[in-house]
Amino acid sequence: LGIISTIAGKGDYVILDIDSHASIYDGCKMGDAEIVAFRHNDVEALEKRLKRLPPEAGKLVVLEGVYSMLGDIAPLKEMIRVSKENGAMVLVDEAHSMGFIGEHGRGVAEAQGVLDDVDFIIGTFSKSVGTVGGFCVSNHPKFEILRLVCRPYVFTASLPPSVVATAATSIRKLMHGSNKRAHLWENSKKLHKGLRDLGFTLGTDEPQSAIIAVIMPDLERGAMMWEALLEEGLYVNLARPPATPAGMTLLRCSLCAEHSGEQVTEILARFDRAGKRAGIIG
Repeated sequence: LGIISTIAGKGDYVILDIDSHASIYDGCKMGDAEIVAFRHNDVEALEKRLKRLPPEAGKLVVLEGVYSMLGDIAPLKEMIRVSKENGAMVLVDEAHSMGFIGEHGRGVAEAQGVLDDVDFIIGTFSKSVGTVGGFCVSNHPKFEILRLVCRPYVFTASLPPSVVATAATSIRKLMHGSNKRAHLWENSKKLHKGLRDLGFTLGTDEPQSAIIAVIMPDLERGAMMWEALLEEGLYVNLARPPATPAGMTLLRCSLCAEHSGEQVTEILARFDRAGKRAGIIG
């Protein structure tokens, strides 16, 4: 919330993906910058928006490594190139990729080899790190001034030492968790392929992250499918507008490295039974 509204002020522009997380939109609303949205993951649309803006204006492009609803990744390398060519700084939210994607689990920017080209990286401790809080890191020479001028930061109490210690320990484990990352990738591939083979419509053609989105025909049948899965003893998130892109209803599956291959097989069996009972698949 605080970083975007502090970096971009009156007379500046924040250029963001139209499918950005609600917290990013809230951060934009807190500031005085002009908001310019572009079509989801569309490099050409981003470039067109940037070229229409005044060359002398401050510009901040806000992207996400993994988008939380469909689980798809951003073409960061191309988007960062276009942003830099048009004089914009780049902020990447790695909340849904940290710990899983990249050689050391640092996210999509690491995986695509553009970590040093990103001006600001933000993330959360509430997902793969398993605690609470968040962070922003940057190599910008004046980054430390944000500690004094970012109002949500200044007027928020510090995290308890126990939480900080837990987060630090978890991050160190994630950095060396290549085996767990590899196992999670196998889980993601297996679930994605299994759901497609059963006849479900998914949010991505190929598995891109630990998030697998199962698209429902409409809200009513999505709720029926969600309840059928609950009766099977399986919980997934039912996501609906306005939280979802393009007004769609979906079931959002979030895998973790602790799921065994046998458990993923059982998840598929329960989806099969629930899907047939709810009339989603034949």
